[in-house]
Amino acid sequence: MPIDLWLVFVAVSLLPAISPGPAVMLALSNTLRFGRNATLASASGNALGLVVLGYAVALGFGAIMATSAIAFTVLKIIGAAYLIFLGMKIWRDKTTFQVQDGVLTARKSGWKLFLEAFLVSITNPKAILVITALFPQFMHKGRIDLFEITILSVTYAALCFANHAAIAFAGGHMRRFLTSAKRMLWVRRVTGTLFVGFGTALAAASR
Repeated sequence: MPIDLWLVFVAVSLLPAISPGPAVMLALSNTLRFGRNATLASASGNALGLVVLGYAVALGFGAIMATSAIAFTVLKIIGAAYLIFLGMKIWRDKTTFQVQDGVLTARKSGWKLFLEAFLVSITNPKAILVITALFPQFMHKGRIDLFEITILSVTYAALCFANHAAIAFAGGHMRRFLTSAKRMLWVRRVTGTLFVGFGTALAAASR
């Protein structure tokens, strides 16, 4: 891929990469509840999910989703159900922070955070439709180029990871706020409600 074309792709990908959605809300939630390292773990899961989606779209999955109402509806229901489940789980979460040497320590394993973000990423029809609309504009017509697909997928995933990392490091300055049990209760309630809202909106959405 020519460097000038890649730079155009980066420019047009910035807005969807930083726009609010379930993945961004998950990054904010993890930053507020668990701290920087937890958000970086979930950001890695989200990035891997986007790379998987990039390959899937390039290999024809996006076309199926765009033309098959049944396939779109099934994935939409799965994604909505998972977001609602995640929102309820956050709402009911009773964990608190452990502060060691000024660093927030999550009471949740990095693997669980990684997997949670990965599932949010690959079951999000919005992400699929964005990639489906964006990637073909920068791909050679009539043939599949795995190197080209890799560049597009990794670039878009890296932009999203950078956005989540920025959220993680910005949240690092909120240690005093985060260690208040009462404030954390409201953080859980607000973010849990937002996830349930995302899931409900997704379930009611159409293509």
